[in-house]
Amino acid sequence: MADTTATPPRVELTPQAAELVRRLHAEHGPLMFHQSGGCCDGSAPMCYPDGEFRTGGSDVLLAELAVDGVEQPVTFWMSRSQYEVWSHTRLIVDVVPGRGSGFSLEAPEGVRFLTRSRVVDG
Repeated sequence: MADTTATPPRVELTPQAAELVRRLHAEHGPLMFHQSGGCCDGSAPMCYPDGEFRTGGSDVLLAELAVDGVEQPVTFWMSRSQYEVWSHTRLIVDVVPGRGSGFSLEAPEGVRFLTRSRVVDG
């Protein structure tokens, strides 16, 4: 029998984002992403050392990303409120020039992660 439960949107990294993840992993060890629904950086996932950002019942684990050259999967979490808005999309994590949040590991690199989305069929 087919599984009829809703599946979380697929999350993927662009090649540039995967390269940055490899560099950050080499420096900081295992990593995680969290994307909140905040007003300022709502489309900017924050990258932290794995476990540094505390997740709970108000968060949804969307993916465990496999990145070539990184042994452990990189988890991608999203606040439940934002997930409800983005649940019909495929999320593509990219890297763009500029400075994002000072809390995200890539901030000193002069680039920031950015989530782009594409609508997927339900």
